[in-house]
Amino acid sequence: MPKIADEMITVAVVEDDAQVRHSLAGILKRGPGLNCVGEYGNAEEALREIPRLQPKVVLMDINLPGMDGVHCVRRLSELAPKTQVLMLTVYDNTDAIFNSLAAGASGYLLKPISAEQLLSAVRDVYAGGAPMTSDIARKVVQTFRQPVPANGETENLSPREQEVLDFLAKGYLYKEIAEHLNISYGTVHTYIERIFKKLHVRSRAQAVAKYLRA
Repeated sequence: MPKIADEMITVAVVEDDAQVRHSLAGILKRGPGLNCVGEYGNAEEALREIPRLQPKVVLMDINLPGMDGVHCVRRLSELAPKTQVLMLTVYDNTDAIFNSLAAGASGYLLKPISAEQLLSAVRDVYAGGAPMTSDIARKVVQTFRQPVPANGETENLSPREQEVLDFLAKGYLYKEIAEHLNISYGTVHTYIERIFKKLHVRSRAQAVAKYLRA
């Protein structure tokens, strides 16, 4: 099984506050196994450069001048579908949380955040996790569990795909799923790509939302 912890994790930062942006980039550059490959002050610049660079992870401020972070995430999920996006904001807003995750973000963290928390969150989302602060996680689960008509899409999944999705919903990392099912990390990724395609989603959060609603 691949040792993903040994791989270089490339990261880009999208943040309109120059001081905060440079601070985040500095933390990332000092983090072992991490490399900050781009710093952008607005969504428009990020959308021009990130699809070309294809970083593994993007840190995205939700309140940007011009196009906001939610719309930027939605565009990036189309232009760089393999890039994981972590939202960073000072606002603890349930609607913003839901919209960001529905747009394709994989996690959501509140500023200010310590260097240790930031580095841990980047590594976590790259490993297949969905880092969130505990209060946000509770709100997201409550929102996802609101009753809605079942669309039957999850019924199209194979038994193994259902099993993988169940592990995702329980918060397991990709490497942990591989260990539990005695399959390779790459095979887990293949199953998850199939799940995303069948459920018509682009992120773990969207897949889990459909799973919880079904």
